[in-house]
Amino acid sequence: MAKITQSVDLGSRGRVAVLTVDNPPVNALSQHVRKGLHDGIKQATADGAVQAIVIVCAGRTFIAGADITEFGKPPTEPSLHSVLDLIESSPKPVVSAIHGTALGGGLEVTLACHYRVGVKSARFGLPEVKLGILPGAGGTQRLPRVVGPQKALQMIVSGDPIGADEALRVGLIDEIVAGGAAGDLAAAGVAFAEKVLNERRPLKKIRDLDDKIAPARGKPEIFAEFRKSVARQTRGFRAPENCIKAVEAAVNLPFAEGLKRERELFVELLNSPESKAQRYFFFAEREAAKIPDVPADTPTREIKKAAVIGAGTMGGGIAMNFANAGIPVTVIEVAQEALDRGLGIVRKNYEATAARGRLTPADVEKRMGLITASVDFKAAADADIVVEAVFEEMPVKREVFAKLDAVCKPDAVLATNTSTLDVDEIASATKRPESVIGTHFFSPANVMRLLENVRGKKSSKTTVATAMTVGRRIGKVPVLVGVCYGFVGNRMLHQRGLQAEKLILEGAAPHEVDRVLTDFGFPMGPFAMGDLAGLDVGWRIRKGRGVKAPVADRICELGRFGQKTGAGYFRYEKGDRTPIPDLEVEKIIVDVATSLGITRRALSDEEILQRLLYPMVNEGAKILDEKIAIRASDIDVIWVYGYGWPVYRGGPMFWADSIGLKALRDRLLEFKKQSGDAFWTPAPLLDRLAGEGKGFIA
Repeated sequence: MAKITQSVDLGSRGRVAVLTVDNPPVNALSQHVRKGLHDGIKQATADGAVQAIVIVCAGRTFIAGADITEFGKPPTEPSLHSVLDLIESSPKPVVSAIHGTALGGGLEVTLACHYRVGVKSARFGLPEVKLGILPGAGGTQRLPRVVGPQKALQMIVSGDPIGADEALRVGLIDEIVAGGAAGDLAAAGVAFAEKVLNERRPLKKIRDLDDKIAPARGKPEIFAEFRKSVARQTRGFRAPENCIKAVEAAVNLPFAEGLKRERELFVELLNSPESKAQRYFFFAEREAAKIPDVPADTPTREIKKAAVIGAGTMGGGIAMNFANAGIPVTVIEVAQEALDRGLGIVRKNYEATAARGRLTPADVEKRMGLITASVDFKAAADADIVVEAVFEEMPVKREVFAKLDAVCKPDAVLATNTSTLDVDEIASATKRPESVIGTHFFSPANVMRLLENVRGKKSSKTTVATAMTVGRRIGKVPVLVGVCYGFVGNRMLHQRGLQAEKLILEGAAPHEVDRVLTDFGFPMGPFAMGDLAGLDVGWRIRKGRGVKAPVADRICELGRFGQKTGAGYFRYEKGDRTPIPDLEVEKIIVDVATSLGITRRALSDEEILQRLLYPMVNEGAKILDEKIAIRASDIDVIWVYGYGWPVYRGGPMFWADSIGLKALRDRLLEFKKQSGDAFWTPAPLLDRLAGEGKGFIA
């Protein structure tokens, strides 16, 4: 609720009222909070003894945004607009005192105030674009007036927050103040309000400011250049363009007309399929943290030190995650040369980040200082968690786990970074299978946010809870899955891969298949992705399982492993990752098709897309039926964060619902009839839901 209290005594008792918002956990702008603010401001302005008002929040943060559970529901009074109008039109100065994060509607509240102060650690942003919408309570109109249109464009279109130092520099806040606890911050806010009163400062209404937007008026090239600069990141998203249009309105229209335009653009987005998908995904990501039989209060192991077995690409990236989180980590290899090479790459990665201004040289040394190296397995003896990242071969992994079982302390969590193998078989190499879990990191491990945690049959609840907690601590989005070949992500990817190979044999070129998926919104198609990951990895796995992929195998036999060898499905110029179609590969494809008696034909983009994605959805239905995934939305989180599924399409299971499961099921049956291939048989769950007119997402 929002409640009004008298200020602390700073020598002018009774002059300043303090309005405290207390709506845990993040002080969201729910209806009762809006009403509390509305009533509190009215009460303070009507009180003759009150000369200024301070808005402050209890708990760990300032208002961190709107209550998005209210989106799509009938509006309830008072609206945020009416609250902000009341604040801005107050005849008494209103100061917001900010700690934690002032995000979305929270920042819009502060922008309606006459003055803003914040603690050093405060952060400020308008992240609505990440939900497929735009700031809808004047944020696109007020922010450009206070920080300038170019900074406003950057903040609104990226959705990324800025810190207090930058906020002060660009004019978003008036002063950085001391204060940690709400009482201290309220005192700091009151002190600033007293200064405003004593110095007879004017009521500074942002809506009336013009000096920072006037220079951009009548200069459409400013917006054209900005559109060009963000075109690559915003491809496929609708909200960024509407955000830009709203800021253009702030520059070129009077405030009231700009607000009207903002509202039109907001409503257009709110009803868009992109925003519905992004809002769904917002909740799906949070739901993935919940495990029905592992309650939030399940005890976890305290992780003070980690170890990583293997200093290759994955091992080095995993070690960086721990160091980035301030956790000391020991990297263990069998040979000093491999160890030196791996840590050299880690250092280069950090230095490249520093060169882009995202780390200081001191940060690089601090993180490298947290990483130690050893060629002795006994160096893992004091680790609280050990992550194995060696070759994807069962005998090698079993040997590693037998060694770890002998040297690690009894309560250590033993994790395997396998991407396909049976975690239960790996765990059986130890005398403590309850302590073993899969932690499938995605390459590059220091960048990709997904962590597919694989729960073995004997993994204890404490082990599961620890892996989920550690995942969040090192900046990942952990999703719990069960044991099967390929788990969730790679199992579904395998179905897409089978069809990708068939499509090129039947008549599509690799670059045509890839283009269909990039047009859909993926950052790259299956063949460019294979080249990036290294074709030799899949080749080794196929040979281990006795599986053949005629085109891929032929390419690998020529030593073409992808980008690292300068050639795979595509050619690559030195120092350039751009895939170039290669006639040699197209000749291989035609030769293999001829040898298999396949008559090649022209394939439509629609058929290519359906044959790539429908089998993934069908496999997802099997995964749900087998309880490998807890919920359909978990599959979507895995595919967005691990495989580049466009978030504005929600994920494969949400997307399937948007198409309609009956239409998807019927198309699978058509492909089955045309091909005579049982591959296209609809999964029982998909068939049942389609027949009932239901979807995967409840």
